[in-house]
Amino acid sequence: MVTRRRMIGAALATGGGVLLLRTTVRPAASAASAQDTADTADGAGTGARHTHPADTPDPGPDAGPGLVEKFTATLPVPPVLTPTSTEGGADTYAVTMLRSFARILPGHRTEVLTYNGAFPGPVIRARSGRPVIVRQTNLLEDAVSVHLHGSRVPVASDGGPMNLLNPGASRTYTYPNDQPHASLWFHDHAHHMESEHVYRGLAGTYLLTDETERALPLPAGRYDLPIALRDARFDASGTLVYRMDDPFNRTTILANGRPWPKVEVAARRYRLRLLNSSNLRFFSLRLADGGPITQIGSDGGLLERPHTTDSVDLSPGERADVVIDFSRYPVGSTVVLTNAMPPGPAEHVGQVLRFDVVRSADDPSSVPDRLRTLPALPAPVRERTVVLKVEEGTNGAAPRGLIDGKVYDPARVDAAVAFGTSEVWTVVNANTDVPHNFHLHLVQFRVLERNGKAPGPEESGLKDTVRLLPGESVRLQAVFDSYRGRYPYHCHLLDHSAMGMMAQMEIS
Repeated sequence: MVTRRRMIGAALATGGGVLLLRTTVRPAASAASAQDTADTADGAGTGARHTHPADTPDPGPDAGPGLVEKFTATLPVPPVLTPTSTEGGADTYAVTMLRSFARILPGHRTEVLTYNGAFPGPVIRARSGRPVIVRQTNLLEDAVSVHLHGSRVPVASDGGPMNLLNPGASRTYTYPNDQPHASLWFHDHAHHMESEHVYRGLAGTYLLTDETERALPLPAGRYDLPIALRDARFDASGTLVYRMDDPFNRTTILANGRPWPKVEVAARRYRLRLLNSSNLRFFSLRLADGGPITQIGSDGGLLERPHTTDSVDLSPGERADVVIDFSRYPVGSTVVLTNAMPPGPAEHVGQVLRFDVVRSADDPSSVPDRLRTLPALPAPVRERTVVLKVEEGTNGAAPRGLIDGKVYDPARVDAAVAFGTSEVWTVVNANTDVPHNFHLHLVQFRVLERNGKAPGPEESGLKDTVRLLPGESVRLQAVFDSYRGRYPYHCHLLDHSAMGMMAQMEIS
């Protein structure tokens, strides 16, 4: 089990190590650089024209904390998209990627990259068994690729790192939703650019529900809040500062795009759908008074049984659904959601948001002792080992992200998987001072072991992203029975995947 103390210790141990890679150069190009890939007839080439130099003068420490009084802004609720059509048994949406301005810091307008002009990104609500069709139009200067993280989709709609949508072009993504409920999210995945694009705002929420979930008396409606957490760095003018591998200076904590907001709640249960949308930052979340948090779900939907804890740990890309009962607090009281994970000053990164209990309310909701039943895993036909590692560059070269000693090459198949079979993968973090995590496209998986022991209850459900502290190993099992084709797997610390820490499986 990954304890909060172990995570804190690992983060502290990286203070001068490779993890933070305080480099001012762009990542080393992998075998197929986005700038070198020729455009194809359907617009799947890169067409990247916008440059993002990281060797400009450093603007100094994060100015965000000095421009904000904590717990004064109200937590925004991301807008829910309305379908343009519900005909033909599917919900159709129109989404445009464009530059916009957001009022993140008081008195400042910050340029961001958005879906439909929204920062944070919008929410799509979907139902299992009912397809969603999204017509994406790219009005940015860069090529992009839209990945629905955690989804089971055909290759053409997966949003792979080289399946790019050029500036000015449009493409239709079809999501069959032939999978159980889950709290998913979508974000840019264009290779070499995913890190900066997501950092500047290209991320949104996708909430998939089904009859199993809807039949439960969990908090719903206004008492069901999606909350995307991340860190950021600003200069004195309120401009987002992006520099590769810069977590020391990303000390402004954002919740739904606002720094250290307050959340007005009633004295009753709330369901919080927590997403870590950071590039690099790990969170270890707890209530300041040590109060109980009931975790009911992870990446792939509800756990079989809820479990009560005092902390929730999330690496980049991971999600956790939790229920907090605010009836234990008197009306007029407050409680802060804190973060125990460095790096950064505790007075800034150690605080996330504040709950203000402002009224009483009836509460017909409850958390059942049994939430769902997961199917038994079939016998695996194969076991394989995957090794993650960051290598620091020598002689001025940029650092490289490696899987099994190789930089990502989209022309190479790294794992041949037989369709319809199940495999056990042992994923190893070969760095002794750098944390990673691991994300598989297409499939949800089950964690079998962590460092040779049974996983904790927080990892007992379906997962698509799993954290790996320095030196750790995780055994997981997945069933590849949905779609054929080539899909990536990678470290979801996006600065690492931008360095080439990706590989490719072919299911055939």
